[in-house]
Amino acid sequence: MQDQEPNILFTEAERLKMEGSHFEAIKICEKMLLEDLECTEAYEEIGDNYLSLREYDKAKKALQKALKTDPKSPNANYLLGFLFSAIGDFKLSIKYLETADGLEPNHPEILRCLGWSLYHEGQRQRGLVLLERSLNLAPNDALILSDLGVCYLNSKNFDKSARLFKKILDIEPNNEKAKECLNAVKFFQHEYKKLRDTKLKKSS
Repeated sequence: MQDQEPNILFTEAERLKMEGSHFEAIKICEKMLLEDLECTEAYEEIGDNYLSLREYDKAKKALQKALKTDPKSPNANYLLGFLFSAIGDFKLSIKYLETADGLEPNHPEILRCLGWSLYHEGQRQRGLVLLERSLNLAPNDALILSDLGVCYLNSKNFDKSARLFKKILDIEPNNEKAKECLNAVKFFQHEYKKLRDTKLKKSS
């Protein structure tokens, strides 16, 4: 029975996390660490919960401990990559996400985050390619569709961007963020057309 206890605790921590009870989930993971200070999964779960709470310093400490116990953990590398992306350090984000991708290739969520970080670090084309790959692996994932839509909007590819946000609304008709983004696409598309028409009139 003792061997089963960590699994039971881990399942309970996962359930609490999914319910949004992050502090309770963290307490369970800390209980797991009292039994085993080398428990990578407990550190990862603590880091993930602190990420949800946007307590990035605490998340970083927990995830760095996870990597000390298991440097080849795809999840710890992914979560650190996500963390650095969230605080705008895209170079460090790419470093960890590329490691995660090497350890667990073709994972749509890792590719999504890596594509986003590459795009915002300045490697726009490579970022778009990876986001498209991510979407091919998970075609109905609203987060991937949204990230790709935002990147295409920033690249002034309004038609592609609009199609992606419309697809989100087909899947999730009440997705307010997608509605706002689609309205933004239409606004910028209209403004960009006006600007282009004005330039054409002046040059003719």
